[in-house]
Amino acid sequence: MQLGFVTAILHDQSLDDVLAFAAAERYECIEVMCWPSGGPDRKFGGVCHLDVEGFSQAQADDTRELCEKHGVAISALGYYSNPLAADAGEAERAQSHLRKVIDAAPLLGLNTVNSFIGAHTKLPLEENMQRFAGVWPDLVRYAADRGVRIGIENCPMLFPNTWPFGMNLARTPAIWRRMFEIVPLENFGLNYDPSHLAMQLIDPIAPIREFASRIFHTHAKDMCVEPERLQDIGSLELPMERSTARIPGRGGIDWARWVGALREVQYNGPVCVEVEDEEFTSTLEGRKESLRLSRDALAPLLA
Repeated sequence: MQLGFVTAILHDQSLDDVLAFAAAERYECIEVMCWPSGGPDRKFGGVCHLDVEGFSQAQADDTRELCEKHGVAISALGYYSNPLAADAGEAERAQSHLRKVIDAAPLLGLNTVNSFIGAHTKLPLEENMQRFAGVWPDLVRYAADRGVRIGIENCPMLFPNTWPFGMNLARTPAIWRRMFEIVPLENFGLNYDPSHLAMQLIDPIAPIREFASRIFHTHAKDMCVEPERLQDIGSLELPMERSTARIPGRGGIDWARWVGALREVQYNGPVCVEVEDEEFTSTLEGRKESLRLSRDALAPLLA
């Protein structure tokens, strides 16, 4: 397994700066954010370290030279939008840009793009599954034709204005099974993040065995479910009212068991730290320190 991080946390740094920091801190890879200009005004969204608009082979070659200079690989390209949005224009823009990210990957010698399925926040599950079946088979085939895998992160995107359904359909193992029945192509899988399962009070480790062949990429983010708060407000309130995102080692996930389960199923891909721990996000130095602490927690387990 290769230890990396998601570049969104260093949103105010250039790709060169991000790669230099990764190299200095002994990270092996980075997941590079590829949002278009004018991306969503939400925390950790809209970050662009690689502009794929009109992306050329010459630009790809320059990017690869930059990675080689620093000795840090790109684990995947990331773009987490809403291809099933209620607004037809928003959904089409998301689908169109995702195709551009997919086009950029093989130019860089990459085979993985990470994204969200998306969702219509006001429709029930069955209607969202129908929308999924109408949109995603073509997107996955488009990627397959270019030798690209799509890894779907299992973040439900739950906010006060999207609760209880969320903005990303791919939130539970039960839904993953249905997704893979509708789109059985081998290049369609998961960017597996245990924190979003823990937030929903789901075992973050048990699904690894069932979905082993579908895990293309992983995120390492911890989650602290506060038992006193859970006892006070129950499980029907917004989950982040009783949970807090943490860097690895500062929440409730057993990272040794998580890594062990990945080893058991012979996963040998990226493990990319995703920092959303607000204790560290207010300053650049704090964000860098969060990556150092995450490395110290995970590197001994991956060695």
